Amino acid sequence: MNIYVGNLSFDVSEEELQRAFEAFGKVSSVTVVKDKYSGQSRGFGFVEMPDRSEAQAAIENLNGKELLSRPM
Repeated sequence: MNIYVGNLSFDVSEEELQRAFEAFGKVSSVTVVKDKYSGQSRGFGFVEMPDRSEAQAAIENLNGKELLSRPM
């Protein structure tokens, strides 16, 4: 399941985002979308989790939770 994650802090790394989602299951990929010219985060990303039930648990538990002082 490909999960859109919005309202990310511009300082969140892909590794930090992966750690947050790994608490709920296997993560196959993480992408923080960046501006192609400046390289700065655009404040959103995507997390791919192969198991739908683990992905749903991550969504339910992380929705609105803070990561680097911003609610996802």
